Amino acid sequence: MTRGERAVAIAAPISIVLLWQLAVSTRFLNPGLFPPPSEIAANFIAYASSGELATNTAWTLGRLVVGCLIGGIPGTLIGLAMGMNRWVRAYFQPVVALLYPIPKIAILPLLYFIFGTGEQAKWAAVAVGVFFLMVINTEAGVRQIDPIYLDVARAYRIRPMSFYFRVLLPGALPNIYAGIKLSIGIAIVLAVASEFQLTRVGLGFAIFNAQQLLDVDRLYAALVAVSLLGCILTYGLDLTERWAIPWRRARK
Repeated sequence: MTRGERAVAIAAPISIVLLWQLAVSTRFLNPGLFPPPSEIAANFIAYASSGELATNTAWTLGRLVVGCLIGGIPGTLIGLAMGMNRWVRAYFQPVVALLYPIPKIAILPLLYFIFGTGEQAKWAAVAVGVFFLMVINTEAGVRQIDPIYLDVARAYRIRPMSFYFRVLLPGALPNIYAGIKLSIGIAIVLAVASEFQLTRVGLGFAIFNAQQLLDVDRLYAALVAVSLLGCILTYGLDLTERWAIPWRRARK
């Protein structure tokens, strides 16, 4: 990213905040429903100072990480197999086509029936959403690999494990990272939604509790926390992507 692009990236959220502040000050927006950013910031600082923000964020982040690992690892492995083997692809494609369109939030009650009200249901909710995105993106990444690399690997009779982890996985990494970035957004939605009920901790619980108490300021503070969590995770992925896929950076 060039210096000019960084400046634009910084100016964009600042301009939105200033417009919001101006709209509330001129009563274009109802301050009862849209508190000014200055008030939200003060409430966010109070929320952070109380220790609740750190506790709720830690619980939500833990559920995100565990769910992403449970769904992402098998999703990536199955995607690699689907990309290379037409029989595996023929088996899994109808399953993915049937189950992927189902809204994952809609199956939360079913997950509570199956796993109970503990952490397993929340992990499962995140895992289900992440799994399908990783399968689809990884398969697409494998099928976009230049065939010459696959032909060379076969000509040298590389062992299956080396073939998967030294040829297929690096070749599919750009798509895998795209899948991870998409998965982060879906995972946050599902983790927060799973915390609306049957829990007493997490950013989702903070949002739900603020809504029940009609505490609009605290509701916005919790939403800001969710947004910042997603932003930090996305930028962290960007940094690891530059390290894991240096050849993409070299092309730019």
